[in-house]
This record gives sequence, structure tokens and C-alpha cells, in this order.
Amino acid sequence: MASATLTAPSTAADHRPSAGREHRSLSDLPPLTTTVPRQYVHRTAVSEVFLTDWRRAGSGAWVVSAQWPRAHSFYGPVDGLHDPMLLVETMRQASILLAHVAHGVPLDHPIIWQDLRYSVNPEALRVTGAPAEIALHITDHALLYRGRRLAGARLKFHVLRDGAELATAELNFACQTPAVYRRLRGEYSDLQRANARTLDLAEPVAPRLVARDRTSDVVLSPTGHANRWQLRVNTAHPVLFDHPVDHAPGMLMVEAARQAAHAAAGPGFALPTDMECSFHRYGELDAPCWVEVTPGHDGRGRRLLDIDIQQNGRAVFTARTASRSASAG
Repeated sequence: MASATLTAPSTAADHRPSAGREHRSLSDLPPLTTTVPRQYVHRTAVSEVFLTDWRRAGSGAWVVSAQWPRAHSFYGPVDGLHDPMLLVETMRQASILLAHVAHGVPLDHPIIWQDLRYSVNPEALRVTGAPAEIALHITDHALLYRGRRLAGARLKFHVLRDGAELATAELNFACQTPAVYRRLRGEYSDLQRANARTLDLAEPVAPRLVARDRTSDVVLSPTGHANRWQLRVNTAHPVLFDHPVDHAPGMLMVEAARQAAHAAAGPGFALPTDMECSFHRYGELDAPCWVEVTPGHDGRGRRLLDIDIQQNGRAVFTARTASRSASAG
């Protein structure tokens, strides 16, 4: 069993007998839970690691534990509900963790999203007086190998929050060696060069339009056209750009889809209860990306929105969201 549950650290005091008590070894102490190593989820800031444990649950099956804070600097609650983007980020971290610990993918191998989907139970998102304890029951599917190396997989998620049904989800990803990644990315694989060509930061839309409190968290810029925005790429953002990368991160694209859905829905908070996303190519930092929304309805009281992000006339990312008012049933 692989686990991130640690015993108390050894100190001199642990081994120094004192009058009236017997020496206690580390094995006598209760286990302490910490986050998994940040390198296993490709994070720099420990504060951005949500996973706390993992264990095997059978052949090709895993249970990954996570904890969501009651408040977060970016993925904060709205209208008393946890942000569904916390679920997406937790899925991201879990998929990377399992690629490394379950399938032996080296830590320096890029892991690339291909598509994802989720369907969430809104009632299970309610913020309470304690952090949310999350259990992701994950099964491996469609494992693809290049020789003995994992090259891709599809993960299915059954997600519980404090034992209650939270979400079902699915994620497809690919793994590449550093050499293959450099060949595919060409000149953009030069991290310093890619960041030196980043566009100037575009002006934001009003934060309230996209259910945000701070300008710094807005990822859309107005264009003067209805349901069309420029992607606002702030490489200094401490969460979306936790560390330097050579392209627009996947979580930035998903957040842009969520913010575009809010903007297209109009006044009030629309909860994105369902989302399907596909990642078609890398969004580069040296050219604008354009975000467009086509609205619709599914006849069940939910607002459907198709989001298309393009760069240089080619699709970078597409998504469909189904939203409802946070006050709805």
C-alpha cells in the first residue's frame, strides 16, 4: 500500500525518558495526516496541494483522499457552495499522483490533459463548519503503453464528500517523455523564451460579471462583442500559474469556460453542475486566445453553453457546461 499518512517526526524529546513515564517509540504514536508530496501533483506551493492520502483498492482501482478548505484564495465558495473548480483541480492532482505512484511515470515527464467531464451534486457542495473530506474512488481504463512506459489512460471517478455522493467524473490524459515533449513543442519548449514573449496583460471585465471578487482573478477581457472575450493570461497569478510553464495551463482554460458561462448567463450566480471539456492543442503565450459562447437550454431547466477557445483561427479548447441558479432546488 502506498500512503501519505505519516507518523510524528522524530525529535530528541521523543527519545528522552522522563521521570514517571516510559519511553514511547514512533510506532506508539497516533498517525498524523499531511498532504502528499507537492512534486507528485506538479505543484510548487504546498498550500495548493489538496490530496492527503492514497491506497490501492483492487486491481486498477484506487482511493485518493483530499481535503477542501472552507475558504481558498482563488477557489473560494460562492453563495455558500464550494467551487466546482476545486473538484477539477482535485481530479488533476489525483491523475498526476496516480501516474507517478501507480504507473511509475517519472516526475519529469509531462502529463497532458485530453478531455474531462464531471457531473456534481450541488447539495454536496455546501460549505459547513469544517473542511470537506473528499474521497475519490478511481478506476483505470484504456491504459496505453509505449513499450513498458505508460503513454496514456482514462480514469473514472466516483467522488464522495464526507461519505455522501458528490460527483461522477472522467479524465483522459497522455504522458510524454521530456525528449518527445521538446520535439513536439519545438521552440516553445524553451521555458524562458516562451515566457519572454508573453502578451501584455489585457484589461479585465468587471469581476461581478464572472462571479469573482478581485480583478486579479478575472481571466476574461472585453472585446465589445456579446459573448466574446479575449483570454486574460496573467502569468503572475499564484494559483493558475503556480510555477512557470510554456503555455496556458489547462486549469486556466477550464476557469475561462466557467467565467464565460457566468458572463453569458447574466446577473446572478449560475452553478456549473456539469461540464465536458476537450483540449485540442496548446494555448501559446505569445498570441491572443478568443473565448466565444453559444447559449442554449436542455429543456430540464438547465442553461447549456458551448464554449470555444481559439488561437490563430484554430480550436485550442472546447467545453459544454450545464448550469442552474444556485438557489434552484
